[in-house]
Amino acid sequence: MTYGAEEFAAEFSVSRETMDRLKAYDGVLLDWSARHNLIARSTIEDRWERHYRDCAQLYALIPAGAASLVDLGSGAGFPGLVLAAMGVERGLAVSLVESIGKKAAFLSAAVEAMRLSKARVLPQRIESITLSPPDIVTARALAQLDKLLGYAHEFAIEKTTIILPKGQDVEAELTLAAKSWHMEVVKHPSLTSPGSTILVIRHLLPKGGSMPRKSRKSP
Repeated sequence: MTYGAEEFAAEFSVSRETMDRLKAYDGVLLDWSARHNLIARSTIEDRWERHYRDCAQLYALIPAGAASLVDLGSGAGFPGLVLAAMGVERGLAVSLVESIGKKAAFLSAAVEAMRLSKARVLPQRIESITLSPPDIVTARALAQLDKLLGYAHEFAIEKTTIILPKGQDVEAELTLAAKSWHMEVVKHPSLTSPGSTILVIRHLLPKGGSMPRKSRKSP
């Protein structure tokens, strides 16, 4: 059976308003995907399972008190825009970091279509931005874990939760990352990809002394 918007709404028990935002996002995604390479064309037909469902499963892992989220390398908006839509009712503020101009323009168009007043697009490289410490950091299919943790450490503090979906090489990535980072890791099996894992990481600290962070500023 094809997994579509109705199946998504039933599985995640989202409100009609949330589905309206996600359908608005989907309309912009399909329109832009006809002209730009936002997601693999082979995944367009089953996008509600391959992308929307894959990202929505992260929402349950966000702590109840979290108010701000930074999505690194947002690309086509997964998972940042899905989590932003699901988090509207709790007032979740979402920053979407994307350095590629066309993708940043797409994200801005989607944010407008979805009427997300607490979402913003940062069209810059991750290394060049400064942010107040967020409650949540996410990234999907952006880089190896060790490099992702280096990015996250620029913004994360002890209270920050880092949520990262990873593939079947997760154990090798964790072994490599453990050489450079102290961290508390909880693993969750993926709903959409057998053998894949969602990592929930807290208390991230570099080994061998503190690493300098860039100056912080309020959003």
